[in-house]
Amino acid sequence: MPNPVSILHTEIHPGYPVIEVRHPAASARIALHGAQIMEWTPAGQEPVLYLSPLAVYREGKAIRGGVPLCWPWFGPSEDSTLPAHGFARSRFWELLEASEDAAGVRLVFTLRDSEQTLRLWPHAFRLTMEMHIGASLQLALRMENTGDGPFTVTGALHTYLAVADVRKVRLTGLDGAEYLDTTGIPAVRRQEGDVTFDREVDRDYAGTSPVAVNDGGHGRVVTVRGSGSGCTVVWNPWVEKAKTLTDLPPDDYLRFVCVETANAWKDCITLAPGATHTLSTVLSVN
Repeated sequence: MPNPVSILHTEIHPGYPVIEVRHPAASARIALHGAQIMEWTPAGQEPVLYLSPLAVYREGKAIRGGVPLCWPWFGPSEDSTLPAHGFARSRFWELLEASEDAAGVRLVFTLRDSEQTLRLWPHAFRLTMEMHIGASLQLALRMENTGDGPFTVTGALHTYLAVADVRKVRLTGLDGAEYLDTTGIPAVRRQEGDVTFDREVDRDYAGTSPVAVNDGGHGRVVTVRGSGSGCTVVWNPWVEKAKTLTDLPPDDYLRFVCVETANAWKDCITLAPGATHTLSTVLSVN
């Protein structure tokens, strides 16, 4: 595969490959572990994605920050011995394609079932993650059932957005939406007005209308537009839960909010043999 001049192959440490994107439209870093974009900075902007300074880079361990890929289940498994949010984010993927033009860089990664995944989840599959990195960030996770029986999945593009101070952030676009509040005893509620943050927030909203993250501290609005999804997840761990996350500095809960395009809650995806589904999100900055 010819290597575009804006792409550099490197390693965080031996055996942990990373792709560096240095294009006039944007810079980025992507780990082959999880096909996970960790950093994205459009030209003239501050970094848009949050990446924990305590993130762990080790096979089998999810990276705290960027956009982890949750699949084939979102949240905890019914089997408590299985990893939360599935296994796609903790496997090394293969880079299939890399190209660039004046607008930015395109990367395509793939992951297939293996002996390891079949021990965790007994289904044959092929995943493709396509990224377009430029003034906007476009991510598309295509899932295909390559087996001989149907399967049902949930998942998410678990997007960590960098903010100056989450206590001063407002999310618009969710007013009136029904949501499942999973803090404490799960309860179904309805959003009234903007989403603000003064406590732990862990909510699955029905629908994927564009969500605008109004970040006065950075003087910008980041818009999240999802497709192939009937659910938007909003998460911030707040003080006490942040203390339990060993790969997150205690006060860094103030530095991010997660707005995730998801197949979750009421939005489970069943794929017949040979069928596909694409879950995608587009981030833009104003």
